Amino acid sequence: MTLRIGVIGTGAIGQEHVHRITHSLQGAEIVAVTDVNKEQAIKVVKKQNINAKVYESGNELIQSSDVEAIMVTSWGPTHEEFVLAAIDAGKPVFCEKPLATTAEGCKRIVDAEVTHGKQLVQVGFMRRFDHSYRQLKKVIDEGKIGDPLMVNCAHRAPAAPGFKGDMALTDSLVHEMDVLRWLLDDDYVSAQVLLPRRTRFADEGLQDPHIMLLETKQGIRISVESFVNCQYGYDIQCQVVGETGTANLPEPSSVPVRSDAKLSNEILVDWKDRFIDAFNVEFQEWIDSTKKGEVNGPSAWDGYVAAVTSDACVEAKRTGQIEPISMPKRPAFYDRGQKVKL
Repeated sequence: MTLRIGVIGTGAIGQEHVHRITHSLQGAEIVAVTDVNKEQAIKVVKKQNINAKVYESGNELIQSSDVEAIMVTSWGPTHEEFVLAAIDAGKPVFCEKPLATTAEGCKRIVDAEVTHGKQLVQVGFMRRFDHSYRQLKKVIDEGKIGDPLMVNCAHRAPAAPGFKGDMALTDSLVHEMDVLRWLLDDDYVSAQVLLPRRTRFADEGLQDPHIMLLETKQGIRISVESFVNCQYGYDIQCQVVGETGTANLPEPSSVPVRSDAKLSNEILVDWKDRFIDAFNVEFQEWIDSTKKGEVNGPSAWDGYVAAVTSDACVEAKRTGQIEPISMPKRPAFYDRGQKVKL
């Protein structure tokens, strides 16, 4: 059985996903595409050499009997509409983050899915599928460092063209907000944002760096540094401090070089290179789970929690205070956790 997928949004990330499903993964094919720029959608079909119909709108694509599953990779503000339409049609849907641009929109999706009675939605938090993060989670889950007490993280990028406002929190650190909940199997209760001295490399009006401080229900304290104009490379760090030891996220593999009286290792500069394998694993697992009628990745509830946490961090940045993070109890509908494969 080959899963027939329709893609809504053929921008940069949509094109990458079409390419990996067509040329790198197994068990699925792209049979339909649509984009607000129809000419671009047509070009993507030709460039990828796929036998896919170009639809006039996302809703028309969702309703097509030829399409079994949906990928939403369009502009963020359109996500809620298309995900709700997919749920209404009873079709599995993979939605790149954000699930919706507001916590209220995410909650509407959660409510719609619960009412439908079956999980259909997976959110594109790819770090859960990264081999390094899965190794780290295995160490934590097996109790090799005792109960976690503290977590120290860094999210650094060489430059952030186009970043403005609170995008460091809502567009970048949202990945930490999700993956740390998953690593620790815990929820957040408060957030604080500290603003260090601003780097001269940030665009005018953009605060950079940030420090995000989170507390979980179990009392674990988390610090995350966001520095999106660090200049030297794309660098993701995470250290978990437990009662009996520490565990660090493994560095991406590189060849140590001894030359010119120096010992050096290359550092990646592009986030797509750092997580390319995670994207492949993410979509292969989504394809396999969807064909079984399951959702085993980040759920609509996870998308909602990330939005609530993001909102709290934005408010904490504005007020300079510790802001509470509160949300309704997770529906039992979402109690099954994602399986970890190594």
